[in-house]
Amino acid sequence: MIALLVVACEVAFWVLLAAGLALRYVARKPRLGAAVLLCEPLLEVVLLVVTAIDLKNGAEPDWKHGLAAVYIGFTVGLGHHTIKKVDAWVAHRWFGGPPPVKPPKYGTARAIHEWRTAARWILAAAVALALLQAAVWYVGPDGAISTLQSWQQKMLLVIGINVIIAGGYTVFPKRAPHDAVADRERADRF
Repeated sequence: MIALLVVACEVAFWVLLAAGLALRYVARKPRLGAAVLLCEPLLEVVLLVVTAIDLKNGAEPDWKHGLAAVYIGFTVGLGHHTIKKVDAWVAHRWFGGPPPVKPPKYGTARAIHEWRTAARWILAAAVALALLQAAVWYVGPDGAISTLQSWQQKMLLVIGINVIIAGGYTVFPKRAPHDAVADRERADRF
């Protein structure tokens, strides 16, 4: 049931996003569209409550409970950025808005962009780690917590990979080709 709920939350995320953007641009009701988009965190609250109830009722912790924690973490860390990117793309593609800001390609601006991207992924993994640890404590040492701990190791790997990528752009910055036009690229906002 938990795995189906995770899938349902993901589908509902995109449905709410489409509905919010349709209200904003097609129906020209930006406040109502924003209100619909603000309903999205309720999906994570429902998933968290159902997962906690499932564990409280004696369910053996398994990969589905870990997946629920990871999904919530990644929605917290990446959801807002995803909504902003899709909103900018929809506004540009169909409603005459300005083109979305492309990430910088070279130098310090690219390193800053990579660190901001890493920060979003690290936040996502940290939230997932915290939820997984809460589940470990909730189940207690007598329960089968190895699956939850396995998910924690995967989240540490996500953090490590993102630090390595961002660090690589910092230590070895990509340089602009000599014949490239020297226009200043701004780093995207967090």
